[in-house]
Amino acid sequence: MDSEEINKIKELTEQWLSWDENDKSKAEVSELKITQDWDKLGKIMLKRLEFGTAGIRGRMGPGFGQMNDLVIIQVTQGLKNYLLRVQEDIKTKGVVYGYDGRYNSERWAKLAAGVFLRENIPVYLFKTTTPTPFIPFAIRQLGLSAGVMVTASHNPKWDNGYKVYWDNGSQILSPHDKEIQKEILNSLEPESGAFQEPDPSNPLLSDPMDRVNNSYFQVVQDKVYNMEMNQKLNIPIVYTAMHGVGFPYVYQSWIKAGFKADLLHSVAEQQDPDPEFSTVDFPNPEEGKTALTLSFKTADELGSRYILANDPDADRLGVAQKDGDNWKILSGNEIGALLGWWHLKIFQEKNPDVSPSDIYMLASTVSSKILNTLTKKIGANFIETLTGFKHMGNISHKLIGENKHVLFAFEEAIGFMCGSAVLDKDGVSAVAKIGELIAYLEEKNLTLIDQLKEIYMEYGYHYTLNSYYLCYDPELTNKIFNRIRAFKGEPDTYPESLGGVAVVNIRDLTTGYDSSTPDKKATLPTSKSSHMITFWLENGIVITLRTSGTEPKIKYYTEYCAKPGVPQSEWADLEAELAKIVDETVESLLQPAINNIKPKPN
Repeated sequence: MDSEEINKIKELTEQWLSWDENDKSKAEVSELKITQDWDKLGKIMLKRLEFGTAGIRGRMGPGFGQMNDLVIIQVTQGLKNYLLRVQEDIKTKGVVYGYDGRYNSERWAKLAAGVFLRENIPVYLFKTTTPTPFIPFAIRQLGLSAGVMVTASHNPKWDNGYKVYWDNGSQILSPHDKEIQKEILNSLEPESGAFQEPDPSNPLLSDPMDRVNNSYFQVVQDKVYNMEMNQKLNIPIVYTAMHGVGFPYVYQSWIKAGFKADLLHSVAEQQDPDPEFSTVDFPNPEEGKTALTLSFKTADELGSRYILANDPDADRLGVAQKDGDNWKILSGNEIGALLGWWHLKIFQEKNPDVSPSDIYMLASTVSSKILNTLTKKIGANFIETLTGFKHMGNISHKLIGENKHVLFAFEEAIGFMCGSAVLDKDGVSAVAKIGELIAYLEEKNLTLIDQLKEIYMEYGYHYTLNSYYLCYDPELTNKIFNRIRAFKGEPDTYPESLGGVAVVNIRDLTTGYDSSTPDKKATLPTSKSSHMITFWLENGIVITLRTSGTEPKIKYYTEYCAKPGVPQSEWADLEAELAKIVDETVESLLQPAINNIKPKPN
């Protein structure tokens, strides 16, 4: 480390110490300064946490590069100034803040509320932990300018985050993120009183819980397909909140949908918010057996064959079913197929006069194409979006403004938008909907797995195979993808076959190339800051290679979209064929041995 860099670290450290009023973080930084630990100070000071379309998220601790009181205040000052600039009626409409059960979440929501209150902007601050979907719901329900949820969702216990929603109830899109970041950098010095939590008696500060809670669960009740059918359900269901906020809200959702209260059995050790996440290393239902160990135990003791699991902020839903002697954890794509089929069925049944041309369902580009298959059969619409519910939410808002019916949206990372009351993934309402489908199938003596097989028989087997390779060198990653784009030695000469099967279409969302459009230009937004190339093969296989924005990974998402009517006895052959083509594609395009990149650890 040279003297110039040390001087920069010293300067930032002095700036931090002059601004920070949190005794704990100030003491930590002071100690590092006294011991002249420039390496550690450099790591936490030099690279500021940058605001993006998902807000900010990072490890908790002192310094401009971590999550702490000062950074929260700076981010909120920037957000407030941007809102004042672009939303003239913000002092009439106000903003809403919610928080999960992580360390610091409640305090940071209160400090952020104070930033707006000092500007005489009304703040609706939930006075207890809430699920993330309550924030986008509250924005539209109360007609607010924006909303923020303080949460790191399913991240490890040492992380926290700050997730921003716009006045349409969707996560923010560019250029809002870039403009907010500019305002943050212009608003770094904390205002007087910034580290003091607001006076609860402030007339501009109110708790929206009763209004939002009542309205939200009224929507859940209004959307019930068959209350009598739900009331007849008589099998135990195990639920885990994964040490998060979900239980009291899922319980209400369950009751409002008409199910018997005593059928929902919560995993007691994981029922209440616990910032230590003491029974799981990673509080993520996608982690499968390691995260659901206690749920399996509870379900086996009760003789239950279904497990429903929220992540800690209750915006995602995991589902597992006992299949013989084993537990099958349904993938996000499998749950998406079931809920997509269910929403389409019940909407058409209850709204026979609505033209299919006015019906829409959405999924991200790395998710299963099953919704495309479902909608195509009846003449309804499917929209593929970039990854992230910020895209699906904003597109849904636009469609609703055009009097279209948005039934369902999902992404493979177990995120489901059931209806359009919440324009984001919502694990609370999804519990009611999956319970409703279970009740419907119970009357037919069928299970979720049985129904999934029936969907595949009618619409074609959709089998996915996803994983990743670790690549810590950004230049190597660029080299790998640039080689794919010049596969024959010339620009825009992509592979013409993969695994011996002809490629019929190529879409590159880094360069904007799409071989299927008349002008060869992609209709989805492009980004030169990341890589994403999708290949469609003539046998129905779709392969997407992409980089991660937050991790050193080259990910692949693959799916065999088979034609209808292939018997179940041949599905294993399709799975084997996909695995073979994926292996050959990885060897041909990623060249792990040559590039010395390692596959996902087992």
